Amino acid sequence: MIIMGDDAQRVKDQDAQEYNIQAARAVSEAVQSTLGPKGMDKMLVDSMGDVTITNDGVTILQEMDIDNPTAEMIVEVAETQEDEAGDGTTTAVAIAGELLKNAEELLEQDIHPTAAIRGFNLASEEARSEIDEVTQAVEPGETELLQKVAETSMTGKSSELDKEILAELVVETVEAITVEANDGSYVVDLENLNIETQTGRAASESELLNGAAIDKDPVHDDMPTAAAEANILLLNEPIEVEETDVDTQVNIESPDQLQQFLDQEEKQLKEKVDKIADSGADVVFCQKGIDDLAQHYLAKEDIIAVRRAKKSDIGFLKNVLEANVVSDLDSVTEDDLGYGSVRRDGEDELFYVEGLGSETHGVTLLLRGSTDHVVDELERGINDAIDVVSTTVSDGRVVAGGGAIEVEVARRLRDYADSVSGREQLAVEAFADALELVPRVLAENAGLDSIDTLVDLRKAHENGDTGAGLNVFSSDVEDSFDAGVVEPAHSKEQAIASAAEAANLVLKIDDIIAADELSTSGDDDEGGAPGAGGMGGMGGMGGMGGAM
Repeated sequence: MIIMGDDAQRVKDQDAQEYNIQAARAVSEAVQSTLGPKGMDKMLVDSMGDVTITNDGVTILQEMDIDNPTAEMIVEVAETQEDEAGDGTTTAVAIAGELLKNAEELLEQDIHPTAAIRGFNLASEEARSEIDEVTQAVEPGETELLQKVAETSMTGKSSELDKEILAELVVETVEAITVEANDGSYVVDLENLNIETQTGRAASESELLNGAAIDKDPVHDDMPTAAAEANILLLNEPIEVEETDVDTQVNIESPDQLQQFLDQEEKQLKEKVDKIADSGADVVFCQKGIDDLAQHYLAKEDIIAVRRAKKSDIGFLKNVLEANVVSDLDSVTEDDLGYGSVRRDGEDELFYVEGLGSETHGVTLLLRGSTDHVVDELERGINDAIDVVSTTVSDGRVVAGGGAIEVEVARRLRDYADSVSGREQLAVEAFADALELVPRVLAENAGLDSIDTLVDLRKAHENGDTGAGLNVFSSDVEDSFDAGVVEPAHSKEQAIASAAEAANLVLKIDDIIAADELSTSGDDDEGGAPGAGGMGGMGGMGGMGGAM
């Protein structure tokens, strides 16, 4: 009986599990070499020829041309980790891949997938509980500790060269946008932060500005370049001649009629500018276009005007200035205007806008770098550092980095495994082994012997040194807290939870039914069922090989 189409494919049981595990491991192994202070970068070239150079796990996975459904599930682990914790994406994906590798060995021992899944669930829950026991509390005012968190996040990235200066900026930025909630907890409002980039200068010249920085020029040379105490209008309507909604045709029979037509257009523009002037506005940030003649009238009124401002800039200025975004000049009033200072920096070619109202808020982090590629990678690193410090402030807990927390939790999980009955005990031990991938990869990426490093770390933790981690620069095992290698506890908990859930999701699949070919191995491969052809070449990774 034929119930599926000619192009459909079906892979069952062990073949399906093998296919899924290999796909997930391929993604995991693709990013492992970027982990740690001595991790390497990837050059990613998209179909348009644009080049991205980064070691940020989620960026690598998002830029890779992945069309394998199982591999995409692992990419979602990185995206979830980025959304929830801001950093630790490579760790989460690496642990997920190692969990599946260990699970494959369990399956080869005739342990049923459901037993492995139950064991992984128990281990994941216990691991997060153990992390909470070894955390250290941190308050928003502990600037030095928060700077260590930021520096740890930036280590190994392009921002590392100036990490001390940038870490101070990051902590200062987070403190500026942190508010205390009614229940005494702290909330970091990232909506009040805007990040701008600039090329041509050193990263150490980056600065935090109170207010907004708008990368635009005034529309007319005769306009002022500064207004100390200005009423500012945010406009989402073009200052141009209004066009009809339907096609029209005007027949001109004499030069006088043409002049009347032009005069009417000029009058319409003058009326728009008069409405702006009558509202009391000294500065106009317009999201749409401004007609050349309107620019002239605005300059005569000594009004600073900027056209085609980005929607995101207008939204940020709304917070900075306590202003309303006006969409109809006929209804504009003085109450819609914001109050602040505006100045034009000719060297940076930026407008600096600072709110002067009692309830205004918003800061801009101006990042500088020598080239576009440098500043792009710097921005990714700073974004991760801001997210990590924000998470630390909100959560209030940190743990030792450098592989210390993974080795400690793995040790405790092995003790816990003795209390677990049945075959789930083996899964718990496999989970503990998977966590130790992190220090092993850190050592490998630093050119050290991973086995010797892991033995030394285990010995230190057995002797009660819960903060013992790997110093990849000196190749010594030392207390990570003393070395300033500190990470947010929430990031570790999220990485373990996401990795375990993704691994369990993959393990639970025993049948793959595809309406078309599951994958191709390239132009010369006709595809085929992975089970029949030895995983079909794992070609579902698309252009990953070229991206590396």
